[in-house]
Amino acid sequence: MNVLIVGSGGREHVLAWRVASSPRVKQVFVARGNAGTATEGNDIENVDIDELDFPALIKFAKQNGVGLTVVGPEVPLCAGIVDAFEAAGLRIFGPNRVAAQLEGSKAFCKDILHRGDIPTATYNVFNDSHEAIRFLQNRDIPFVIKADGLAAGKGVFVCDGNEEAIEAVRSVKNMGNAGNRIVIEERLDGEEVSILAITDGTTILTLQPAQDHKTAHDNDKGPNTGGMGAYSPVPLVDKEMLQWIEERILVPTVHTMNSNNTPFKGVLYAGLMITKHGPKVLEYNVRFGDPECQPLLMRLKTDIVEIFEATIDGKLDQINLPEWDERSAVCVVMASKGYPNYYTKGEEIRGLADAATLPDTKVFHAGTILDQNNRVLTNGGRVLGVTGLGNTIPEAKLAAYTAVQKIRWDGAWCRKDISDKAAGIPR
Repeated sequence: MNVLIVGSGGREHVLAWRVASSPRVKQVFVARGNAGTATEGNDIENVDIDELDFPALIKFAKQNGVGLTVVGPEVPLCAGIVDAFEAAGLRIFGPNRVAAQLEGSKAFCKDILHRGDIPTATYNVFNDSHEAIRFLQNRDIPFVIKADGLAAGKGVFVCDGNEEAIEAVRSVKNMGNAGNRIVIEERLDGEEVSILAITDGTTILTLQPAQDHKTAHDNDKGPNTGGMGAYSPVPLVDKEMLQWIEERILVPTVHTMNSNNTPFKGVLYAGLMITKHGPKVLEYNVRFGDPECQPLLMRLKTDIVEIFEATIDGKLDQINLPEWDERSAVCVVMASKGYPNYYTKGEEIRGLADAATLPDTKVFHAGTILDQNNRVLTNGGRVLGVTGLGNTIPEAKLAAYTAVQKIRWDGAWCRKDISDKAAGIPR
């Protein structure tokens, strides 16, 4: 069959690459894709349709015999792309608009967590920034300030005291619709991990743990980003802890969504803080993480299309558990100068062919574009996700950074410490 991938980032490149490897699949279309999906091979083709142009995407899917659509980003999911495709009689993987509120509204997510008695930070929700500031003025303790709506990964502020928190509230207020409501949480301390699961609303298929690196600079310094790298598996999360997370976090979440009349199908991504009191939910996403998707799908051996179709059909209980490459995977994000603030575009990327010759590595494109001469140019803040495999996490890190050293453009940079937490290297 033919498959349509919606999105244009690194997550969509790895999804297209992995889906194309399925014996069930003839052709993969990516809307809009990037330079990586454009040059991946004849069985992957970019389509110049915006991810929010649902009528055009539906028309294309019908005209090109698309038997399955997979949505990468959160924005079209929260805008109701699944509802639109299903209304048109098309098969699509992901949660519908109402269920996608689990990511689209921080307040909705906290309400589900509270109702399901799921471990999370204490919180308050404010409809007015002045009320939020009054709440903070006499409370000089660490807080996390969140915009309620989608803010492209930039709507969360980790604050040491009320002065920083009040300034964060003012920043959230200027985020348009995303900042119409403000969530104020206690700040949790510990180490973050990402636990992704796929569910059909009844059965939960938990994937291998991964760990993202959100801040821009080494040693977890600097502003938050969309993610500067990730690795899998995560030694911090052993089998016992993963089972606890399934039983106390994932299962109650699915049950609570069902009892709320907002049943969930798709990727349930729990961002967790491993505190001294155990794992607690920081947030939920409703799609594959980027860059967590890169190391996870590098390690996945099972046909992912089989998993997607079983989810849509409500038959996850009828397929085998996923098989994983026992090796570790590390993804290093290479970014444009200035990211996550103002950054330049249009720089020619050199060395991709050299990096492609290295064993056990794969360069996934995110913010890239082809020019009229088929040169690969930068076209975003996070440009590439360079991913390596190794028998150990340090070996996977070496593979990834060896490939990074082959690639260059004016202003290219990356963190140097991706996965060091797992390897026990002093920070």
